Amino acid sequence: MAVARITQVIGASPHSWEDAVRNALERANRTLRNITGIEVLKENAAIENGKIAEYRATVQVTFLLEGS
Repeated sequence: MAVARITQVIGASPHSWEDAVRNALERANRTLRNITGIEVLKENAAIENGKIAEYRATVQVTFLLEGS
């Protein structure tokens, strides 16, 4: 029987929410093994001088625990 865990990661990008999600996953891949999926929970942005300065995406990363 497999056991999974979920953790939240926030990614950021100056270009798009898609890039922010991609950056969050790339960062999670550096320290987590056996990632099986992600869910985008929230997208928001930082505004400077009336324009979007940074796109941010909060994602849940699901991964299988080893030895399960």
